[in-house]
Amino acid sequence: MVQTIAISEGTTLKYLRDRFGLERNDDSSFFSEWQGDLPPLIDSDLQTLTRIRNRYFHQLEAGIMLENGVTIVSPLLELAGFYDPPFRSRFEPPVEVAIDTGSEVLNGRIDALVVQEQVWVWVLEAKQTTFSLSLGIPQALAYMLANPDNNQPGYGLLCSSESFIFLKLRLEPTPTYQLSNHLNILNDGDLGTVVRVLRKIGDMTL
Repeated sequence: MVQTIAISEGTTLKYLRDRFGLERNDDSSFFSEWQGDLPPLIDSDLQTLTRIRNRYFHQLEAGIMLENGVTIVSPLLELAGFYDPPFRSRFEPPVEVAIDTGSEVLNGRIDALVVQEQVWVWVLEAKQTTFSLSLGIPQALAYMLANPDNNQPGYGLLCSSESFIFLKLRLEPTPTYQLSNHLNILNDGDLGTVVRVLRKIGDMTL
């Protein structure tokens, strides 16, 4: 059984490798779920995604960068059906993350939503747009390592106000993970890919 660990800003990939034997898998077949055979989007889905993207550009053009990724992520989760039966969700306490640039400390936090114990969604909120989404990857994987179900792979979505990375972790026989490509709201079609992957993963975990 994987030992439950405390998640903090001090968690690093090196720590997870040394402590739990976590390995990264480079074989594309390991995490094929996000790449192909995705459920299609219907016209109403595309209309909703257009509204979400237009809302983002409206804020961007007004010089108002969204600090709270929930405003982007929440409608995507709703579109994927994660707020409705048969899915069950719970919220986890936020994790604080920080990076010292030498002249200032950039602060952020990760809010976690767990769906069906197998799908994790983390929203990284940061005051500075220079705060990299990749800083949340070790914390996300640490959450997934603490999953008591060793038999099924766990999936995650790490997101900010504009960027998205999917994760997959298998605990047996050795903790092994892989990341998706970096998806971005600025790229035409990427929001649709996020919703389609969420729907596919959701169907797999029911």
